[in-house]
Amino acid sequence: MDIPDINVWLPLVDENHMHHATALDYWNRQRTDQVGFCRISMLGFLRLSMQTRVLSRTLTNSEAWTIYRRYLALPQVKFLAEPVNLEQHLAALTLPTAVPNRLWTDAYLAAFALAGNCRLVSFDSDFQRFAGLKFLHLTL
Repeated sequence: MDIPDINVWLPLVDENHMHHATALDYWNRQRTDQVGFCRISMLGFLRLSMQTRVLSRTLTNSEAWTIYRRYLALPQVKFLAEPVNLEQHLAALTLPTAVPNRLWTDAYLAAFALAGNCRLVSFDSDFQRFAGLKFLHLTL
């Protein structure tokens, strides 16, 4: 199971996005059979798709929900509930070191992937800091 970061979901819907070709290549050739949204990636997708700086055309609330629901209608896309041991993994990633506040959402996604035995997929190299994480780093 893959858990794509928000920075993978967003370029998939915008042909003008600088990461579109790489995100599409991931989707068509590199993804696992199952791909999942968690609550934080779902909320991030909805929130950021409505910001003018993120996509070449800002989506309305209705458009963003429609696209999200289209993803969920695909047989390979699932919504994932939080794993029971997520908090334990999050604490393990954030207590031993001083995680900067800008990385708390990354730490959550990494903990989610660790707890669910999933691979995290992102354009963000910061995920390399989380030991034991199965991580596919997408690059241009």
